[in-house]
Amino acid sequence: MQGLSLRVRGIVQGVGFRPFVFQLAERHGLAGWVRSTSSQVEIEVEGSGEALAGFLRDLRECAPPPTRIDEIESEDRPASGYGSFEIVEGHFDPGWQSIPPDTATCDACLEETLDPSDRRHRYPFTTCAHCGPRFTIVQELPCDRSRTTMACFEMCEDCRSEYEDPRGRRFHAQAIACPACGPRVWLQWPNGEPVEGDPIDACAALLAGGRIAALKGLGGFQLACDATDAEAVERLRTGKQVYGEPFAVMVPDLDWARRLCEVTPAEIEALKSHERPIVLLRRRPGGGVAEQVAPGSNTLGLMLPQTPLDHLLLRGFDGPLVMTGGNLGEAPIADGNREASERLSATADVFLFHNRDIYARYGASVVRVMGDTAVPIRKARGCAPTPLQLPLSAAQDILAVGGRKKSTFCMVKGSQAVVGPHIGNLENLETLEQYEASLKLFARLLELEPGIIAHDMHPDYPSTHLAHEYPAPSALRVVVQHHHAHVVSAMAEHGVRDPVIGVAYDGTGYGTDGAIWGGEILVADWKSFQRAAHLRYAPLLGGEAAIQKPYRMATGYIWSLCAACEVDFEEYLGRIPIGERILLRRQFETEVNTPPTSSCGRLFDAAAALLGLSTEALYEGQPAVELEAAADPAVDVVYPYDILRDGEGWIIDPAATLRALWCELRAGRPIPTIAAAFHNTVADFTRNVCVAVREKYGLKKVVLSGGCFQNALLTRRILDGLSDDGFEVLTHRVVPPNDGGISLGQAVVAYALTEGI
Repeated sequence: MQGLSLRVRGIVQGVGFRPFVFQLAERHGLAGWVRSTSSQVEIEVEGSGEALAGFLRDLRECAPPPTRIDEIESEDRPASGYGSFEIVEGHFDPGWQSIPPDTATCDACLEETLDPSDRRHRYPFTTCAHCGPRFTIVQELPCDRSRTTMACFEMCEDCRSEYEDPRGRRFHAQAIACPACGPRVWLQWPNGEPVEGDPIDACAALLAGGRIAALKGLGGFQLACDATDAEAVERLRTGKQVYGEPFAVMVPDLDWARRLCEVTPAEIEALKSHERPIVLLRRRPGGGVAEQVAPGSNTLGLMLPQTPLDHLLLRGFDGPLVMTGGNLGEAPIADGNREASERLSATADVFLFHNRDIYARYGASVVRVMGDTAVPIRKARGCAPTPLQLPLSAAQDILAVGGRKKSTFCMVKGSQAVVGPHIGNLENLETLEQYEASLKLFARLLELEPGIIAHDMHPDYPSTHLAHEYPAPSALRVVVQHHHAHVVSAMAEHGVRDPVIGVAYDGTGYGTDGAIWGGEILVADWKSFQRAAHLRYAPLLGGEAAIQKPYRMATGYIWSLCAACEVDFEEYLGRIPIGERILLRRQFETEVNTPPTSSCGRLFDAAAALLGLSTEALYEGQPAVELEAAADPAVDVVYPYDILRDGEGWIIDPAATLRALWCELRAGRPIPTIAAAFHNTVADFTRNVCVAVREKYGLKKVVLSGGCFQNALLTRRILDGLSDDGFEVLTHRVVPPNDGGISLGQAVVAYALTEGI
């Protein structure tokens, strides 16, 4: 007889890991115990050497989703003579505790839901220890039923028996319920009158008839309509006050996904994953989805059903449904029945309510598969909060508050980081209030007492103000430059500390010289950075207005970078109303409200405007989305550009690129060819500058970060070019490349600046 003491870290709490260990120990004939603690699961196990080896192997390889094992510490010990294997009471110290994310319905629960002979047949809240709501219903930690919004539902005898059975998959499943004792659904009109019949079937029938439904989901309300009904989609756009931004679509199964989009094996895995994110897929022409769902885009955001309610509704409807957040404009999604009634009654024709309260609201997560890797675009429901093991050990708690748009926060205790869910644009008052409430909730659950608070360099970001107002007067406030945070966020994901070449391409970030950066190539480690190269500055004519009106960005490039050949652009400039053109010229010449920018995102805006793809941006990044959608990936043309020496670094001048693009358009070259050549050119100058930086600094590792790396074509071109030149290229896998990931980078930079590495 031999013994082992094991400590298992990762996502191992609130996911049915202890009953899995119990059943595994019994299968291998082992004795001992398992328990949860604040930060890990501890196991003592004993038996023959062969049985212990098999137990360890299966522990690593066979754990059910959504378990994620990051680390197993194993220590030999003498056998204690245990007579059996038991699940013992947990031990929870103050401080760090794991917060499990919500998880999509598992196959076993779905089978029960669809089985006419099962007591949970057609029950929309069927769940077990491996699936269902987690964080959205947790009120306090450690997570047990009395600390969730399920506390008001007293378990029936059958559910109690399952809850207490360590050999079943509902052992300590805190959301366990059935039709006899759990939550219920009902369908009603906006005036409060009930809709007759089965609520889910009646809702499906109304959707098929062109109605818009507000559905209470896992993390908040969603608005749904028939994705093939152009009139319904347009009514939804008008009611939701969202114009142009793509809507997500939920489909019943993979067969439907294949009908609508081209789907690779890696994209299938992303669709089927227990996170159930929206996956951005290449759209099939003639798939039947109304053009108004994703105007101007060659992609669709598809997702599979996440809950039993989703499965039942989609099976009843048997087709694709628009499934978008239950909010108006940029406001947070509604999470309560009364709130939804008050906010959405003018938009929704019918409401599908239930009485399981949502404690923490969440939108949907979004990923895009690039190569074989699912890159997060927005981490929220199902994906967050997910703990990340960092290659550091912080002596003080760290809070990093993120940026302005696509905002998240990050909390660090010791070597663990938790990046909170995507919240949105903090310039919207309701969104800022949601951010503050979410921050307060996480800080309470994790018992965060920050000694360090990191924030962006921009003095007017709402998150910067929040960092200074946070109730921790003795905490040290640390300023972190935006693009340095981008690069370090990817470095931290990969456990890289040593200097790298950091390519940070995005839309907006406050620079150390007061300009708006965004086309940066840095030499960076965790603690510091040098600006090795950047795009040549161009004026933002009218400041933020140039982002909403991309033709202003193109005009700024013409007047500043292309002044010597301005006559070539006379036809383009003539399209701008004379009064506005005079105003813009005056702003340009007097430099009033025309901050300089090196932004790569704004360069994409200018190119899209010159090609006539986007005259007005109805949502963030629309010109770049349309430029990528227009590009022919088979084209290998590269336009000219200049790389100029600037002291110890380089400036990338795209004036020749824009002139070539415009001349090609006037000569009748197809837009797909020009759009592809523009992408190729950006990739080419990135590659050549990185080669120059490598020659100067001896660095062979390149990190890609920033919102421009949501563009799959650009990312692929840059990856291929750098790899061909012998670089090791690191991209995002855990946090988004956009501003949703910078809070992680801020936290790591703050650690390096204050505690050293």
